[in-house]
Amino acid sequence: MNTKILAELTAIAGPERVTDAIEERLCCSYDGGGRECLPAAVVHPADTEEVCRIMALLHRHGVPVVVRGGGSGMTGGAVPVEGCVVLAMAGMNRIVEIDTVNQLAVVEPGVITGDLQAEAARHGLMYPPDPASAAFCTIGGNVAECAGGPRAVKYGVTRDYVKGLDVVLADGRLIRTGGRTDKGVAGYDLTRLFVGSEGTLGVITGMTVKLVPRPRARATFLVGAADVGVAAGLVAEILADFTPCTMELMDETAIDLVRGRLPFSLGAAVRALLLIELDGGEAAVRAEGAALADFLQGRPGVLTVRRAADGRRRDELWAARRTLSPAAFDLRPHKLSEDVVVPRSRVAALACFLRDLAASQGLTIFSFGHAGDGNMHVNIMLDRADSAEVERAREARRRLFARVIELGGTITGEHGVGLSKAEFLADDVGAAALDVMRRLKRCLDPKGILNPGKIFPDAIS
Repeated sequence: MNTKILAELTAIAGPERVTDAIEERLCCSYDGGGRECLPAAVVHPADTEEVCRIMALLHRHGVPVVVRGGGSGMTGGAVPVEGCVVLAMAGMNRIVEIDTVNQLAVVEPGVITGDLQAEAARHGLMYPPDPASAAFCTIGGNVAECAGGPRAVKYGVTRDYVKGLDVVLADGRLIRTGGRTDKGVAGYDLTRLFVGSEGTLGVITGMTVKLVPRPRARATFLVGAADVGVAAGLVAEILADFTPCTMELMDETAIDLVRGRLPFSLGAAVRALLLIELDGGEAAVRAEGAALADFLQGRPGVLTVRRAADGRRRDELWAARRTLSPAAFDLRPHKLSEDVVVPRSRVAALACFLRDLAASQGLTIFSFGHAGDGNMHVNIMLDRADSAEVERAREARRRLFARVIELGGTITGEHGVGLSKAEFLADDVGAAALDVMRRLKRCLDPKGILNPGKIFPDAIS
């Protein structure tokens, strides 16, 4: 790192929060997807004012900047680039306010998502977005990627809960978008522009998020079906008459992975699982739960229906879903983990395609995910030491994305584009939309210092 720039950064943030030590740089060199690159330096800003001064300095010198939250992203969005400064936001982790009257929270980007959920619960409220990594991912990273989770089928995703943002632009200027109200049409919706922008348009230093009343009751069902087509068909039928908060689907290969790890037995004929959860007021959930149980009994292709009687039983039913990712590595040492989305009416078609794709490529491929909104996590298992297998896996990934687009879907639902999907973005959004995105990027980041190389298939100058 240029010693003059390092000294200027130190003058802004202090010697204890600026470093080019190899140990700190290594800790910020990777993400949850396994990609890595060593940054030139790491800065831990304390507040928005420091971020403004840091960005003004780096903009003046043309130094690339990568913002980092918990580092749990799966597509390389937080992976450094050569010669960059990493802004590590974990220290900006205050829950500034819980406003119970207006049902909102004001938070800094380094707040752990699970901590916000727990604090909201103490006030009888809920922050609904629930990514699987909630115990360690940060709210800033969730906003940057527009994270979702199992509850999205009823409650939506992160963008549906962000009311306002504090954003430091590439040149160090601070803007505030949105606010504390639900309504507001004063100019363009800049809040939505920054949500999901993966740190390429500005540095988010604060956010106001919507909370909702915490549900008082839940009912959880695990449905075993004869095949994934039956399970996928149930999704549309259930949503026509019920309002579940969660509908998680597991295919045949996924079930085979977890059979021996479950606290209960599954019949050999069960080739797909559907985990359904209802929530709301006690009387409403009691009535809806009884109606759903009646609906499921005797349905063609439904082989088993388990309903949790209490919290412990609920955890047992969720074990089928939660033990899946660790079990995957019993198959192969590595995996390509993708989160594609198709219209929920086409989840069964996607499952059939995946079965044929696995056979044609000689690979193990399994899927699970949020069937209620068509967001399926497709896992292509491989051994990176086998070059032929790596190439077959890459080809399978290319075919997967092409088929998803044919089905009217998109190549990413909640993991973002980052590095790993940039080459496929034009196929998904089209050339004209991609050109608009490039223009927006150049407008807000004319020197191209904000998270360069991410989202777009080539560098933005």
